[in-house]
Amino acid sequence: MEAKRNYQNELEQIIRTNRESDKMPKLLLHSCCAPCSSYVLEYLSQHFSITVFYYNPNIYPDVEYSKRVKEQQEFIKQMEFANKVEFIEGDFDKDKFYEMVKGSEECKEGQERCFRCYELRIAKAAKVAKEEKADYFTTTLSISPLKNADKINEIGEKIAAEEAVEWLPADFKKKNGYNRSIELSKEYGIYRQNYCGCVYST
Repeated sequence: MEAKRNYQNELEQIIRTNRESDKMPKLLLHSCCAPCSSYVLEYLSQHFSITVFYYNPNIYPDVEYSKRVKEQQEFIKQMEFANKVEFIEGDFDKDKFYEMVKGSEECKEGQERCFRCYELRIAKAAKVAKEEKADYFTTTLSISPLKNADKINEIGEKIAAEEAVEWLPADFKKKNGYNRSIELSKEYGIYRQNYCGCVYST
């Protein structure tokens, strides 16, 4: 039986290798929301020059999307990071999301519909990472206890191979990441939504 991968250990090894080479690599970080990005940015900004890419066409309704974008931008402005953090907002192309999940609307959260949604967002992040000449790309999605880190990394690695850009493996819920994100959300007064974001999870 194949051993379960430890994505946190893989991430730490990449960080060590870059540090030993005296490198400060550029990371394109797809963020699903400000609360989830909080710990991830606190942690990774020590080791990477980061551009946060906010691309979440799954968010419903429009007013919720606008609120979450604003929260993300405000958090980046408020928090002091070890290295500069920049921000890019992707298109709010809702039609792409509904097209991507068509036929899986009745799936429970954490199943096929969610996997398609991960793929949509990660694929877009990979393209932007190439445009930005980033050394790596990854997503904050794995910080949630409700998100499947194995599937997220599987999708990320597949798309990385297709786009020829390096995927940064991670499971950000490790090392108390999720609990730290809750602490930071309280500290900075970040709005924490009570549903994933899409109309099917409300």
